[in-house]
Amino acid sequence: MTGAGGAARTAPERTSRFTAFAERVDRRTPAGRDRAVDGLRAVALLAVPLGHWLLGGLELGDDGALRNASPLSAFGFFAPVSWVLQLLGIFFLVGGYASVRSYHRRTGTTAAWLRGRVARLGRPVLGVAAVWAVLIPVLSLLGVPWTTLRTGSTLVVQPLWFVGVYTVVTALTPYCVRAARALGCWAAAPLLLSVAAVDLLRYGPWADAVPSWLGLLTILPGWLFGYQLGVSWGEGRIDRARAGVLLFGGAALFAVLLLFFGYPASMVGVPGEARTNSHPPSLLVLALAAAQSGAAILLRERIGRWLARPRLWAPVVVVNLSAMTILCWHQTAMLAAAVPGSYAGELAGLTTAPDTVGWVLARIAWLPLFAALLVLIGRYARVFEAPWRTGTRASAALRALAGLLAAGFAVFALGPG
Repeated sequence: MTGAGGAARTAPERTSRFTAFAERVDRRTPAGRDRAVDGLRAVALLAVPLGHWLLGGLELGDDGALRNASPLSAFGFFAPVSWVLQLLGIFFLVGGYASVRSYHRRTGTTAAWLRGRVARLGRPVLGVAAVWAVLIPVLSLLGVPWTTLRTGSTLVVQPLWFVGVYTVVTALTPYCVRAARALGCWAAAPLLLSVAAVDLLRYGPWADAVPSWLGLLTILPGWLFGYQLGVSWGEGRIDRARAGVLLFGGAALFAVLLLFFGYPASMVGVPGEARTNSHPPSLLVLALAAAQSGAAILLRERIGRWLARPRLWAPVVVVNLSAMTILCWHQTAMLAAAVPGSYAGELAGLTTAPDTVGWVLARIAWLPLFAALLVLIGRYARVFEAPWRTGTRASAALRALAGLLAAGFAVFALGPG
């Protein structure tokens, strides 16, 4: 009798193994580790693939090629989902908090500290770009349509802009520390005001006379806003009272902008819409980031108590250790299902137009497969997170080759169609 009985016996065994693993991770965690911050980072990280998998569709054309499509074009009521899944404000908040703690613990120069952090961010990006530079000609030879390859490359590049922006704001950490010590929580206010000023110019009475590139001026202050809040938090300059102001002030500003100033409801771009909130960031993004940051700071102690339980803490550790792998490879995981699936024709939720409720339900059903493929890819892709060998001609040649391949992929992905 190995059927139901065997399954019944193996389930407790799996539970026991996980419990043992969780307790081992818990014992190895330093006593001073801020589990709440790691937990917030894990949630923000997982929101990235979940958001892209839910809010980004692929439609199979008559020519057999896949093209990007968004369910938000058909379902305006779906926009509030993006308020929950757009957690970049939280990500920059905890990034600023962790960076200032790391900055104060550095043993070498500021330049050496920054080089180390940039290298940890850059290796996985270089890896995924180099791999795709090899995949594109191989897949083309195998008959994958050129349009599908361009669609796929666009999806792969889509989350990588974040790494460039995050690298720049990380480089500004020493200045953010000085600002936090001088102004406390208010150090982020000039960033918010600068974005508000640009929004007034590009959406206000003078909008027709303003060049379209002006919106690019919000990229740095828009994403530095959450990071600066995190630095101020790490410096001990945001207490619960100020966190409450961030929560309710940000929520109030968000509601006013949405209801009275014509800001799009979706936090991600919607095909056909003239305005977008996130690329480049609008004032609505900063309002959401302020509210999310305030809520995160207020919930810190409660989250820390939850994560004192080994079975909850162990998954957080695993996600944080795989952070860049998740960020860089989650779109590849979805494509690993969609590209082969396109040869089977129209598969609901995978290669069909995202314009029915049935598509939404079917896409949710595909999520476990996407996650499983990401885990599988991650087993091999995590090698790009480890430090690369240096000091030999072979290692130097490999790094140069990876750089050339990544540059070639960038030209293909970002070039004209």
